[in-house]
Amino acid sequence: MKSTRGILNPQLSRVIAEIGHTDYLVVTDSGLPIPQEVERVDLSILPNFPRFIDVLKAVLSEVVVEKVILAEEIKTVSPEMHNEILSLFPSDLVVDYLPHTEFKENTRSARAAIRSGEFTPYANIILQAGCDY
Repeated sequence: MKSTRGILNPQLSRVIAEIGHTDYLVVTDSGLPIPQEVERVDLSILPNFPRFIDVLKAVLSEVVVEKVILAEEIKTVSPEMHNEILSLFPSDLVVDYLPHTEFKENTRSARAAIRSGEFTPYANIILQAGCDY
């Protein structure tokens, strides 16, 4: 049996184990369109369950991140979520902002997209995997 100290979902655990340096991993709200060619890990159960921030925290407990990409619109439309996301990363981490249309286009390059039940607008992030050594 897998230890209960990490992610238990078998699909998500496998996806994280397969991530390589510079790969993109997307954590999404409930509404972001996920391209057909990108593996979908759908964790959504009910509106706002699980919350985006809880899914992101779980992923960050197991993934080394060297850069993040957010939609520019999150700053003005969902500033509280924006601040909560930024609080999870070191202040010197590279954070790129793109218009939401470009953000969605960038998800096509992702290894996988993890869908939460979040209903907060623009609660989406692209994590670029780093290297642990």
